[in-house]
Amino acid sequence: MTAVIMAGTVHVGDELPGFVMSFTRADLEAYALASGDMNPIHRDQSFALSVGLPDVIAHGMLTMGRAIKVVTDWVGDPTAVTEYSVRMTRPVVVPDTPDGVMVTFAGKVAAVNNDGTVRIDLTATFEEQTVLGQARATVRLA
Repeated sequence: MTAVIMAGTVHVGDELPGFVMSFTRADLEAYALASGDMNPIHRDQSFALSVGLPDVIAHGMLTMGRAIKVVTDWVGDPTAVTEYSVRMTRPVVVPDTPDGVMVTFAGKVAAVNNDGTVRIDLTATFEEQTVLGQARATVRLA
């Protein structure tokens, strides 16, 4: 059972446990089929190159969805997330290799509010570049 984070035990600057996760072409294909986002920039290398991209890129919503896992794993209850927003700042380029590309996800407590909520600032990086901007989640604590 996952521990539930209690209000009063969290402080600005606390770091959440992060993780590293791969993105492969198979992941992109599965996400395209599940989401209905069949945009060829996520699936067709020739098309991606023809529109000026360096290669096929991951879906922004896939990256966003993986990033929030930092928060949901930490808080122990996905329904505790009351707000979540990000800006896509750089694409995650996914090579056609078995291992794909590794993306590092992390989070830090940015604000502790009097109403029992905290704001978590998230980061997602690959090849030492941040790919999400202003990634923020508000979480209601127990």
